Amino acid sequence: GEICAFKIHGQEMPFEAVVLNKTSGEGRLRAKSPIDCELQKEYTFIIQAYDCGSGSSGTNWKKSHKAVVHIQVKDVNEFSPAFKESVYKATVTEGKIYDSILQVEAIDEDCSPQYSQICNYEIVTTDVPFVIDRNGNIRNTEKLSYDKQHQYEIMVTAFDCGQKHATKDVLVRVNVKPVCKPGWQDWNKRIEYKPGSGSIPLFPSIRLETCDGPVSSIRTTIELQTNYIGKGCDRETYSEKSLQKLCGASSGAIDLLPSPSATTNWTAGLLMDNNDMIFKFDGKQGAKIPDGIVPKNLTDQFTITLWMKHGPSPGLRAEKETILCNSDKTEMNRHHYALYVHNCRLVFLLRKDFDQADTFRPAEFHWKLDQICDKEWHYYVVNVEFPVVTLYMDGTTYEPYLVTNDWPIHPSHIAMQLTVGACWQGGEVTKPRFAQYFHGSLASLTIRPGKIESQKVISCLQACKEGLDINSLESLGQGIKYHFNPSQSVLVMEGDDIENINQALRKVSYINSRQFPTAGVRRLKVSSKVQCFGEDVCISIPDIDAYVMVFQANEPKITISGMDHFARPAAQFESERGVILLPDIRIVSTVTKMEHPVDLKERDRANKPVLLEEMLHNLDFCDILVIAAELDPEQECLELDHVELEGKHLDATNSTAGYSIYGVDSMHNYEQVLRQIRYRNWYTSATIERKFRVKCSELNGRYTSNEFNLEVNILHSSNSNFMDHVNHVIVQPQFLQSVHHPEASITAIHNAVVPSVATIVIIICVSILTFIITLGVYRIRTAHQHSSADSEGSKENEMDWDDSALTITVNPMEKYEKPHQTEESEEEDIEDEDEETTSAESDDSEEEEDEEEEEVIIQKADKQNVTRQEQLEWD
Repeated sequence: GEICAFKIHGQEMPFEAVVLNKTSGEGRLRAKSPIDCELQKEYTFIIQAYDCGSGSSGTNWKKSHKAVVHIQVKDVNEFSPAFKESVYKATVTEGKIYDSILQVEAIDEDCSPQYSQICNYEIVTTDVPFVIDRNGNIRNTEKLSYDKQHQYEIMVTAFDCGQKHATKDVLVRVNVKPVCKPGWQDWNKRIEYKPGSGSIPLFPSIRLETCDGPVSSIRTTIELQTNYIGKGCDRETYSEKSLQKLCGASSGAIDLLPSPSATTNWTAGLLMDNNDMIFKFDGKQGAKIPDGIVPKNLTDQFTITLWMKHGPSPGLRAEKETILCNSDKTEMNRHHYALYVHNCRLVFLLRKDFDQADTFRPAEFHWKLDQICDKEWHYYVVNVEFPVVTLYMDGTTYEPYLVTNDWPIHPSHIAMQLTVGACWQGGEVTKPRFAQYFHGSLASLTIRPGKIESQKVISCLQACKEGLDINSLESLGQGIKYHFNPSQSVLVMEGDDIENINQALRKVSYINSRQFPTAGVRRLKVSSKVQCFGEDVCISIPDIDAYVMVFQANEPKITISGMDHFARPAAQFESERGVILLPDIRIVSTVTKMEHPVDLKERDRANKPVLLEEMLHNLDFCDILVIAAELDPEQECLELDHVELEGKHLDATNSTAGYSIYGVDSMHNYEQVLRQIRYRNWYTSATIERKFRVKCSELNGRYTSNEFNLEVNILHSSNSNFMDHVNHVIVQPQFLQSVHHPEASITAIHNAVVPSVATIVIIICVSILTFIITLGVYRIRTAHQHSSADSEGSKENEMDWDDSALTITVNPMEKYEKPHQTEESEEEDIEDEDEETTSAESDDSEEEEDEEEEEVIIQKADKQNVTRQEQLEWD
């Protein structure tokens, strides 16, 4: 009648049933171990009750019917939400409002819907233009700007429905990309160029962004804009004559606009830009070319060349603007030949004189070209092969479009006046004056009578030294076409593949082959046209505006050195070969370089040592100028064997003012030629000394050397002069130089002395020799006694004389040297040198004073601290 047990049927149920009251059959169901909802949310099993009618073995128990038990486990909010990803990333385009940029998602491991569901998300980071909804979708609240901020980083948390938030917030990274704009990417606006760098790439990592447009072909134009530099780009600024020689032009070109000098003074009053030899005409100036510079008859063949920069003519009614004009000097105003600009036309006028045929002939030739008035530099060459006249502009040929015929000019004996920048009106006016002034800039205006110039030479004369270049043409790729303009300032490239065009543009470089380029900015413009597949409207690529910054080259310091003072016997000057003026001249060029980086502060840099480095470059002229009175062509001259100029790019001109060597060549070649220049004077009695000055230049005076002065003394052989000088030497104690050149002496005497006076000369020689030997022996003994009394220390600085073997050779034909002779000339002229001091004594006391003075002089001379004032040079 009692209930003794409850039994649970089921596999490993974590429950047990215990009897509380056997009589009433009340029991309790309880868990044997912790129950976890997350492992199992509910349990169902069968339970039966057993009575107490069993024996000890329990075999006879009676059991009740089966009852089903259903247990549901109630959830506890023990877990926090956790995000599925550690970082969320998204990219947005600037300027758009998105419905959803991205979605974040968190999960909760609780088992019940209440605690396992995520009810809300929240952005933790403040002041960001984003919001998030309950489903985890993030959107922007305002339009984003790439320029303002490239990237946003925001922290987000999540809440379950029990309001428990995530233990770890998640990072959301939003990248803002600019609106895709077609155009060139990854290029620098400033490109730096150091002189001597060769060829440097302009855009080494450039690429074209087409925003996935359907591109079929691309055409790109790269333009180097240098119209504001010099003559339109960096060109050699050597003189016109030097350039003609460099380019192999036929000789005989006459420079009508040379730089002003003593011999070419007609350009002195013109406005000038020295560096590039440019003359500016403002409508108020003209220059008269002196008679004799250009021959009167130019023949049927001649060439006029010039650089010109010209803009539209000022004023409503355009006047003729004269470049070059040959007109009557007086009485009439006839123009014989002229080159002028009129209404943006270039006109060449050529009126022939009456000769064999009195016929109608071409007289005016016109060319209408936009470039004449575009305010940029162009190179013009007018080649005349009468009656054909051809114009070359920047190397391209142009035929005249209008030829006006006229009768020849009637012969007259009126002199003609050649002018530049205006035309001379000699007649029909109260006062002769200039008219038809030119407005603009001219340079290198030359006229070459009797010759016309070849296309090759014309191209060389106008060649740019800077331009665009392509590194490794071979690797440009198959599909790229390219084209340079003649001056290599414009490059056009075309291709159908974007990557090929990118690679080709990366190889475009800038080169400047001048050793001393013009410093400053070179502007660059890259413009592109794109064609698309089957679309009328195609993408447009913005132009690139960049610039090349060309740095200033280290300026060279040109130094001329050598023997600056020497004396020679008159006979040598009078000889057929004369005397070599500059036997040991040396030309050296150095540049100053900083030993430390340039980024030091100014105050630190001032104290840092600098490095002098020798550099090699060309010279373009060296002048030997005569100081004081000009050379008298009746009795003296400077000479040079023209054989010395062969194989060199050098020419020479000679005048009474000096000798000029010019042409672009190395310093070594200039040295070689200068060392061969001789001075001859076949009437030496009128001259005692001559002074010369040497000066050299690079780039037509842009860099000049020091002024090297040379003094040459002529030693006369007249007896009275010689005796005067001997007496002069005796009064002032000096050094005599005893040199043995027996052969030279004999030759010199033989050449210089007339046989009839030989006896007189020998007698004078013997007398003077005896006098000097006697005097010398006496003085040496006195000096020897004086020196033996001095201390040992002082002996080191004195000169020891061996009077037992004293030999003095005197040539009376020669004269002592003038003051300030350099030690170099002594080394050159003297091989064996003995020094002897002479003085004239009136009494013993003077003798002693002179001895003391002599010792001081000798000591100082040994120390090389005293310049020798006057010396005798013995041959």
